[in-house]
Amino acid sequence: MRARAFRALFTLAGFLAAEQAARAAPAASPCEGMNALTDAEKASGWELLFDGRSLTGWHGYNGQGTGSWKVEGCALASVGTEGNYGSDLRADLVTDRKYEAFEISIDWKASKGGNSGVMYGVVEDPKYKAAWMTGPEYQFIDDVGFPQKLEEWQKAGANYAMHLPNDQKKLKPVGEWNNTKIVVKGTHVEHWLNGRKILEFERWNDEWKKLRDSGKWKDAPDYGLAKSGPLVLQDHGSAFWFRNVKIRPMR
Repeated sequence: MRARAFRALFTLAGFLAAEQAARAAPAASPCEGMNALTDAEKASGWELLFDGRSLTGWHGYNGQGTGSWKVEGCALASVGTEGNYGSDLRADLVTDRKYEAFEISIDWKASKGGNSGVMYGVVEDPKYKAAWMTGPEYQFIDDVGFPQKLEEWQKAGANYAMHLPNDQKKLKPVGEWNNTKIVVKGTHVEHWLNGRKILEFERWNDEWKKLRDSGKWKDAPDYGLAKSGPLVLQDHGSAFWFRNVKIRPMR
């Protein structure tokens, strides 16, 4: 009996000690594992573009203020046009560094009817009023809830106003996170969405020039010509969220 009682007391003491340790342990951060690189990613040359805490490494296009951007939870957020953030504070967010050949990965989430995008090969110069006049854009948008009818070249995953996604496109609904990957190497570009390649194209060939000169860009003669430039997250007046923003420069 004494041995059995001792074992029960020992078990109870162990349980109480474990419970006390669990209470004393700090709660896991809701952002744990977010906006960080694995050892394998570091070894493969990936770099973080958003540290999860600040706008370090970014600035407003052509020196504009960044008041319409904030860190919200685990994400970099464009706050939209409600509350204290009006359109006069809007500015596309630009990386301090320039890139030529790269692979970029971004998780993004739209608000209902939201519209945004990521651009590359952007040129900053006072003669351009907006980044989209120079840099190709991977379109981020709520295909379903956007208040106006969208053309196919305006929908999520498109090379905006140029190339359309294929039938592999699987866009998640508003409120859920999508993952976008873009590969840019020389003339070759690939768009990926949620693990599937949804389009690829060649820059600067005859087909590309025909598309550029016959549509939206016919009055933007410098569109898409830069071989290198910063990356841009677009503030189009909508609430949007970005996390796990990372890039792997290539030669």
